[in-house]
Amino acid sequence: MIGTTSPYGIGATVGLGYQEAVERVKQALAAEGFGILCEIDIAATFKKKLDVDVKPYVILGACNPPLAYRALSAEPDLGLLLPCNVIVRAGESPGQSVIAAMDPVAALGLAANPTIAPLAEEVRMRLARALEAVERDASGRR
Repeated sequence: MIGTTSPYGIGATVGLGYQEAVERVKQALAAEGFGILCEIDIAATFKKKLDVDVKPYVILGACNPPLAYRALSAEPDLGLLLPCNVIVRAGESPGQSVIAAMDPVAALGLAANPTIAPLAEEVRMRLARALEAVERDASGRR
């Protein structure tokens, strides 16, 4: 079940291997109108820059252009809080991954602009639906 993972995130642990979880998250985000603007491979970066091995971990910079346009039209500096970061990381057990997204209600609440609140709720709903789709897919495979 998708739940609050921190004061700034929503997510769940799913029964999918890391690579499969990454692909399913990308597909689910696309189904909700999000494109991936950037993909940051944390494990590869840490290995290259620090010569440290960590479990697979990726940050996906997700953007829904119509929603981003509405947000930036209401508050031009809101780009400081965009895109919506979504993570996929290897879980504690083999065949398990953690999927999570920033909570746009928490993040966009920093703007203290009441016209942004309904938009933040809509973005949260879409991100939660995408994560729930991945979770359902993983649960149906057992």
